[in-house]
Amino acid sequence: MDKRWKKIPEPPIEIVASLEKTLGINPILVKLLVQRGICTFEEAKHFFRPDISHLHDPFLMKGMDKAVALISDALSEQKRIMVYGDYDVDGTSAVALVYGYLKKYEANVSYYIPDRKTEGYGVSALGMQRAIEEGVELLITLDCGIKAINTLKIAKDAGLNIIVCDHHLPGEELPAADAILNPKQADCSYPFKELCGCGVGFKMLQGLQQQFDLEEDVLLSNLDLVAIATSADIVPMVGENRTLTALGLQWINERPRPGIRAIFEQANKKHAKSVSDLVFTVAPRINAAGRLEHGNMAVALLSKELDTEAVSAAKDLHDLNETRKGLDRAMAEEALQQIVERGLSEGVTTVVYNPDWEKGVVGIVASRLTESYYRPTIVLCKSEEKVTGSVRSVQNFDVHHALCGCADLLEQFGGHKYAAGLSLKEENLAAFTQRFEEVVRSQITEELLTPVEVYDSELPLEMVNFQFLKILKQMAPFGPEHQEPQFLFENLVDTGHARLLGGKHLKLRVKAEGSQLSLDAIGFNMPDKFKHVIDKKPFRMIASIEENHWNGQVNLQLMIKDIKPAF
Repeated sequence: MDKRWKKIPEPPIEIVASLEKTLGINPILVKLLVQRGICTFEEAKHFFRPDISHLHDPFLMKGMDKAVALISDALSEQKRIMVYGDYDVDGTSAVALVYGYLKKYEANVSYYIPDRKTEGYGVSALGMQRAIEEGVELLITLDCGIKAINTLKIAKDAGLNIIVCDHHLPGEELPAADAILNPKQADCSYPFKELCGCGVGFKMLQGLQQQFDLEEDVLLSNLDLVAIATSADIVPMVGENRTLTALGLQWINERPRPGIRAIFEQANKKHAKSVSDLVFTVAPRINAAGRLEHGNMAVALLSKELDTEAVSAAKDLHDLNETRKGLDRAMAEEALQQIVERGLSEGVTTVVYNPDWEKGVVGIVASRLTESYYRPTIVLCKSEEKVTGSVRSVQNFDVHHALCGCADLLEQFGGHKYAAGLSLKEENLAAFTQRFEEVVRSQITEELLTPVEVYDSELPLEMVNFQFLKILKQMAPFGPEHQEPQFLFENLVDTGHARLLGGKHLKLRVKAEGSQLSLDAIGFNMPDKFKHVIDKKPFRMIASIEENHWNGQVNLQLMIKDIKPAF
């Protein structure tokens, strides 16, 4: 599929010139910093040297005083505490974080993760009933609760104290809780609004640690969980999120907890080089628990204190993830076949349904289909006598807003701009499919239906060297709103080594016309681009820069994002 190429706007020349004079580094690197809002020497120093002191005072968050007081009271009086969280990476990491931290101070604490299939997302009535039966006196919700008006009322009516820690956008009505920690509350003055659920939980513990002068290292040893949750939950990798993730990666590499070390061993990796290792190695295995079995398995693994116990638990999650991948592939193939047989590629949306598909995998399949056809996509299955599923969108199209136009045909729906979940009666499926197509068609543009490849700057090939890459690497960790820099390379030709590895991965060695300098380049799943680079044809390429480690040697390599003919 052809992509639109879009360059990030040029930053103000005078700011770039001033910062270049101060930092004394390559002007293209300076431009990258200014594009990311780093405009002064002080901002650059904080950016390149993340430190715990850069975090905001937790007591700037509305409700923090009350939340800390409730936890302090529960600890001193040995009240029964239940930590309740969602079954995804953010939720289970947050539960492991708060549960493990409170256990360090001999809290009378348990945890609860809802069952994805029988209870669904968020605070469930069954979970509240369990809390009441167990005599819980303080309930702490993590990564959920801000819209659980009815279910939290069950707990409140039974006399429980409640702390809600959430990062989702609140509705008009707030739950009946004794303290609500959510920087997105309209009247919360906390400076950073984009923490994940685990991040909000960390701020709560930071408030507790500061208030009672508890050991800072005990708190900091949990930054690994915050880094994993922040990376997996696709929140902006800026501000506090970037600081927390950078520090968490250090802990993972220097002093990994048994569960994380065991996950990497199962994946045949020694450590986490980047956010990608958290997103593609750790997160899928944690997620597999809630998708196919129960999120409790993930919390148990992350809470293990002995390597021997962690190895066995990590093996179980690894095996579950392998099963998940098999289901994922099979469902995606069936869905793609449906699209072809039903002519769905002619529309501006994709809605596919099979009552027998696995509920825990439909979101992954929806993402795969969106990559293939680049359309707002819904993948549906049947659960508890209702049709239920996941929605994924394309860049800059608000799929949640589109679902609002179909609300009368839905039993329930929720989510955000790019991803949502829904349920409906089977008899409404045909009408909903038609309505969704009509609503999206009325709101989307042809431009939005074409994928875009964004690049930061043009870059001459001769500027690519290890010193340039060294500074690029210091700009990590990367993620949403702070993506790894990508560059446009003009007037390239292949040196005659272009080939397809395994029939699908493009491998070549490129040089600029008229230059002798050449670099290796690789593009995964790009067999259609081979025709642009053979026979010494000149071409343009968007690529990032990386190190390639092979046979004990380290070489520079371009990671191809897209290729187009030069003319």
